[in-house]
Amino acid sequence: MNSPDVPSRAIRVPILTRVEGEGSLLVKLREREILDVQLAIFEPPRLFESLLRGRPFSDVADITARICGICPIAYQMTAVQALEAVFAVSVDPEIRSLRRLMYCGEWIESHALHVHLLQAPDFFGLDSGIELAERFPDEVKRGLRLKKIGNKLLETLGGRAIHPVNLAVGGFYRLPKVAELQTLISDFEWGLAAAIDTVRWIATIPLPSIQLPYDYVAIQHPDEYGIIEGEVVCSDGLRISHHDYEQHFGEIQVPHSTALQSRRVPTGSSYFVGPLARVNLNREQLAEPARRIADEIQFPTPCHNAYYGILARSIEVVHAFAEGLGHLRSYQGRADARVPFSVKNGAGCAVTEAPRGLIYHRYEVDAQGRIELAKIVPPTSQNQAQIEGDLRALLPSLLDQPDAQIALNCERFVRNYDPCISCSTHFLNLRIERE
Repeated sequence: MNSPDVPSRAIRVPILTRVEGEGSLLVKLREREILDVQLAIFEPPRLFESLLRGRPFSDVADITARICGICPIAYQMTAVQALEAVFAVSVDPEIRSLRRLMYCGEWIESHALHVHLLQAPDFFGLDSGIELAERFPDEVKRGLRLKKIGNKLLETLGGRAIHPVNLAVGGFYRLPKVAELQTLISDFEWGLAAAIDTVRWIATIPLPSIQLPYDYVAIQHPDEYGIIEGEVVCSDGLRISHHDYEQHFGEIQVPHSTALQSRRVPTGSSYFVGPLARVNLNREQLAEPARRIADEIQFPTPCHNAYYGILARSIEVVHAFAEGLGHLRSYQGRADARVPFSVKNGAGCAVTEAPRGLIYHRYEVDAQGRIELAKIVPPTSQNQAQIEGDLRALLPSLLDQPDAQIALNCERFVRNYDPCISCSTHFLNLRIERE
């Protein structure tokens, strides 16, 4: 522990490879008093909202997919559904089923990547997924195969796994043949059993104990686990239409970050989105195998320990395989890939659940179908203020450790959120200033 008369100093940690992006964390201390915690994002603004202005609506899905290589479907799906709201497009049940199936593929590949390669090494004191694979070769191989199945589904429905090109306003540009999806059934049957085994393995890992008063926010649908549409609900009882999102959640600019932070309106308080929020708010709507394994491992609900996010992700992989199997088995094919619609001017918005949490898009379109305004609120920017608050709560228990260990533990905590900083940011250098 540094004495109070030691001059202020900065401790830097090299850019992480297990968090997407670049940024910094500044912790200011005076003896044992925490003066400030800043999750500073210094990646230059990526200007996607500006890039979309003046472009035809048909370009939006392809452009927004480039926001993230890990979860492009989240950006495409939310954009497409917001534009469908502008044009009063209502897709039929078969197209909707394929869209949920497509989203299941993204949840599988994203969650499997984070669980096995980005976060699990932390709980064993390891520096990488490679080291984890040396210690748990079978478990990591299983996780990589799960991710591969998710990628394969995205290739089948989206044309390719990275930045798919098949999702369109009104449906898809091309529908898969029945045989193309049927060939995935055996993989999904294996994947469902393997995902359940993964939850059991993750449940054996001793997770740190911390209890924080989280305000969870997620989509909730009356008939299904909230993924591509629904009301926005909060753990404090707020329930709103997605049309009212901007009346209750607002973005602010903080001096230390190029990325906007989202806060509750009018309180200015932070909130938590992502798998842990979804499981807390929608546990009873999980697919039956996911509910069963959650009960088996005695997953607590409500759960206010952010470290349990790795379990929530694993449970959602089970859900995605179980739901995906239902869509694969029921698909009968159809002639028309898209429903007809007319272009008109107007405004529309949509919400979906990206792997990392709720995502919101709003567009204004002119009579020729060109974008006049675009607003995109990604999950990580919604969690940034909560991450800062969590670190304030965590740091008092770490202050007797060397600065390098404090930095490492802060990094590990941030990875609970699976922040995709390339969507809103990039991460992590750490400076600790002691007065």
